[in-house]
Amino acid sequence: MYDVVQLRKDFPVLDRVIYLDSAATSQTPRPVVEAMNEYFFEYASNYGRGAYKLARTTTERYDGARRKVAKFIGAKECQTIFTKNTTEAINMVALGMKWSKGDHIITSILEHHSNLLPWLRLRPKGVEVSVIESDRQGILSPGSIEDAMTERTKLIAITHISNVFGSILNIQEIAKLAHENGAALLVDGAQSLGHMPVDVEKLDCDFLAFPGHKGLLGPPGTGVLYVKHPDQLEPVYSGGGGTKSVTRNSFELDESPACFEPGTPNIPGVIGLGAAVEYVENVGVTDIEHHVTSLARDAASRLAELPNVEVYGPLKRAGVVSFNVASMDSHDVSMVLDEHGICARSGHHCAMPAHQFLGIPGSVRASFALYNTQEEVDALVDVIKDITRTLT
Repeated sequence: MYDVVQLRKDFPVLDRVIYLDSAATSQTPRPVVEAMNEYFFEYASNYGRGAYKLARTTTERYDGARRKVAKFIGAKECQTIFTKNTTEAINMVALGMKWSKGDHIITSILEHHSNLLPWLRLRPKGVEVSVIESDRQGILSPGSIEDAMTERTKLIAITHISNVFGSILNIQEIAKLAHENGAALLVDGAQSLGHMPVDVEKLDCDFLAFPGHKGLLGPPGTGVLYVKHPDQLEPVYSGGGGTKSVTRNSFELDESPACFEPGTPNIPGVIGLGAAVEYVENVGVTDIEHHVTSLARDAASRLAELPNVEVYGPLKRAGVVSFNVASMDSHDVSMVLDEHGICARSGHHCAMPAHQFLGIPGSVRASFALYNTQEEVDALVDVIKDITRTLT
């Protein structure tokens, strides 16, 4: 039985506000904060840097978090690399793959800037980038990807769930297309991890990048890059740690994941992420998915019925609802919502091309998580309804 009332006790701020901005960052539950506090107060030391008890405990907890995350996505530990966010993870692929002049990348109009800019920055090196369009509901046909493919297509970089439309892409079909044509597939899982079951073997992706601080309820400054074949990716950074041996003239890197994580990592954040994954697993990802999508689809349907309100995206959506109120700037709508204690995003959501495609400068975005309630959907709709009355 999904008990949202009980869950909300782990998120104290929800007693004061209606939080509808989890697509940007989620609230963090008490057990995650407590796990990080335990690190600071009980055994704080560096990771993999000492033989004494505190250092051993830190290393065990950090490695334990990796085991939890790897198991959660169906990966091996050597394929699971910690980063500071999705953006860094995607850039590690862009900078770590070997590119030749004429290589071709396919991405889409739906992408967050994090899954667009790293590829556009390769153009001066002679890499071609095709940005394909979806339909007006944010649905991307695998056929449009197939039409864009060439014999030089090396990578398809695509989002799992649009952070504007809430549309869910058919990653398995796209993976099949990619591999049949000799291309690799990178999936931006920023909006899917923690909100729906994700298994890298079932997706059959070559790379999966995702943050800790959204659907997984972990702390900001944490992220993960899954790499199917780590030996095919060149480490971007080097320095302390991640090496087998160093002389004054040479060095030998360690195996994955160590070679991708030099320097002191975000130890408390990673430990918190491990606790967050455990928390999400205990609630049940399938139950979370059902709860979140039910709220979002109800909100989208009811908002679309209001006069002077335009809702973007399909009815069958994930937990993201973007909309606009006629003749009002999205920031002004967000400010009115804030006056009623409702936190909703406004602007372009780091997805300018998607908004340009729709012919709008920005939108209001309500995004839902496991702790939101039907009453909060009602409150959102009521405030927007009141706003529309002032326009007639």
